[in-house]
Amino acid sequence: MKKSILPTILFALILAGCSTPLTAAVESDQHGNANGNDTDELWSPKYMVENFKRVGGTEISPDGEWIAFTVSEPRTEGERSDFLTHIHLVTSDGSRQFQLTRGDESASNPQWAPAGTYLSFTSTRGGDGNQIWMIDPMGGEAWQATEAEGSVGRYQWSRSGDRIAFTMVDPPTDEDKARQRERRDVNVVDEDLRYAHIYTVAIDPKQAKPGDIQRITAGEFHVGSFDWSPDDETIVFDHQPRPGTEYWPQTSISTVPSDSGTVELLVDLGGRDASPLYSPDGRYLAFISDRGDPRWPGYDVIMVKNLADGSMSNPGETFDDRPMLLEWSPDGSEIYYMERHKTSMDLFAMPAAGGAYRQVTEGAGMFFGFSLSADGSRLAAIHQDFAVAPDIIVSDVPAFDPVRLTHINEGYEQTEIVRAEVISYESYDGLEIESVLIYPLDYEEGNQYPVLLHVHGGPTGVFGESYVASPGVYPLQKFAAEGYFILRPNFRGSGGYGREFRFANVSDWGFGDLEDMKAGLDLLIEQGKVDPDRQAIMGWSYGGYMSSFAITRTDRFKASMVGAGVTNLVSFVGTADIPSFLPDYFEGDYWENYERFQRHSAIFNVENISTPTLILHPEQDVRVPPSQGYELYIALVRMGVDTKMVTYPRQPHGIREPKFIIDAAERQLEWLEKYVE
Repeated sequence: MKKSILPTILFALILAGCSTPLTAAVESDQHGNANGNDTDELWSPKYMVENFKRVGGTEISPDGEWIAFTVSEPRTEGERSDFLTHIHLVTSDGSRQFQLTRGDESASNPQWAPAGTYLSFTSTRGGDGNQIWMIDPMGGEAWQATEAEGSVGRYQWSRSGDRIAFTMVDPPTDEDKARQRERRDVNVVDEDLRYAHIYTVAIDPKQAKPGDIQRITAGEFHVGSFDWSPDDETIVFDHQPRPGTEYWPQTSISTVPSDSGTVELLVDLGGRDASPLYSPDGRYLAFISDRGDPRWPGYDVIMVKNLADGSMSNPGETFDDRPMLLEWSPDGSEIYYMERHKTSMDLFAMPAAGGAYRQVTEGAGMFFGFSLSADGSRLAAIHQDFAVAPDIIVSDVPAFDPVRLTHINEGYEQTEIVRAEVISYESYDGLEIESVLIYPLDYEEGNQYPVLLHVHGGPTGVFGESYVASPGVYPLQKFAAEGYFILRPNFRGSGGYGREFRFANVSDWGFGDLEDMKAGLDLLIEQGKVDPDRQAIMGWSYGGYMSSFAITRTDRFKASMVGAGVTNLVSFVGTADIPSFLPDYFEGDYWENYERFQRHSAIFNVENISTPTLILHPEQDVRVPPSQGYELYIALVRMGVDTKMVTYPRQPHGIREPKFIIDAAERQLEWLEKYVE
């Protein structure tokens, strides 16, 4: 069975931070805490963060009888502020479920050996970086399979099960270590790079000890995803010229003998060619390509290469033009992929020989974390919708009929889950916009309530039919319990609605997309649901951009909460880790059209701001550097606008530590109480 992972989305959420954790729950007493955790406040951020468990992706056994998945629990006692992840197992009929791994170090990325007798996973439990470990799922102690000098990245079993291939970033050399000890460790920008390369390790469960490691690739290129050929003789992989998200437009596909040797270029269409997958018979290669036209909003297709004659074809269009490959069907007739589907995430199948795609998953909510049994007859996944937290489901593939196997957070819900729905309306120019609308917990028709405009990141992110009571920086269930409507629009530029819609805000940030949002707010006001004098805006990354820029164009918002937002498009280009991002979106560099970059920046229009503004920013953010937040904060202070800036040590673009997640949520609630309620 091919290794199943949730594919990496390089740029769909390139400016989207603070993703909502994946959780599971069932109903509990409407007026009490079924967990027995004392709290004086229903749905407090502290309660939500500390009393739910995140559910990770599935890995179904080759025979389809067992499903491995991960559960992450917060640790906030004393000096701790992290999540501990362990692997759990459930039978496909739901009759048995148990936690497989234990200990103070996390275990994640489970994969079944091809024979289904062992389960591998990665962990830092050995104290020498992230390594591959093995365990008999029916009992016994785990043993370390790799003893690599660095940390293991991606990994995948060979078809025969006697080797595992993995990627590892070049570890520091002896000279590097000496330079650091002697304080000679200067960094030359764009030099002294450390690349990820492919290694293999021999696996012998009878020995139960680390196997011999062989380096397979070397050179000045950075390896991403890879796949074994059906005969295990070759590894196909995608690679870019250097590490870093900035270089995705130069991704190509090559092959290398699995015992090392000459690297041979296989696909280079001039842009991003990635995620290669061999067909079961080894005659074809499926991959994702932008066909030589790399653009940050994204337009990808599935391509199939005939490895005998070298011909390539696109078997058909997908719904959103952003497919993420999963695997081939066992008979080689179809290619499975996942893709955003308006407010859903679904699994699809594309005929390899060409034709219309087939939607595999059906129904309300979102499906993700897919894996398939070796014969392709059984599917495991994670499912959630507005009122049902993420849990493991299983279904036969020919006739999709999902059965829920787990109840990971039984007793988590303190009250009923608030009402949520997808609404549709026309924007100022007739463009149809979908939005998620979350109602106040105590909603009564005829009354007016305050509203929060929640702007997603990306801007190619999308608000889907996700569980409303998931905790995070934006605790939606808590906002609703405080009496707020929350409008979450999928404005022009969002993902999930096809290429044309996704490109509709090119060179137009903060104008057409803001009008889409205002049209939704105006509709709620017109319907008598929302008090026009109690509106606020919030968002992270691109949502932070909009939360800063919108208040330069309107004074309708009584409060703004800017999370890791881009505030100065000019300085962003020179300080972020993706300097080509904005020149692509604005069709030129800032020195070629300085006026355009100024027109769409909050900083160059800051004199128009009077809205009280809370700024939240991670200190280790290289995607949207903290200087973006400081520029806005200093300007507002000098202008006398009510403002506060809070920074979070150690955090990258999204806040990861649970104590900081609680803090950010609580500060926003306090800001709303002060300026909106």
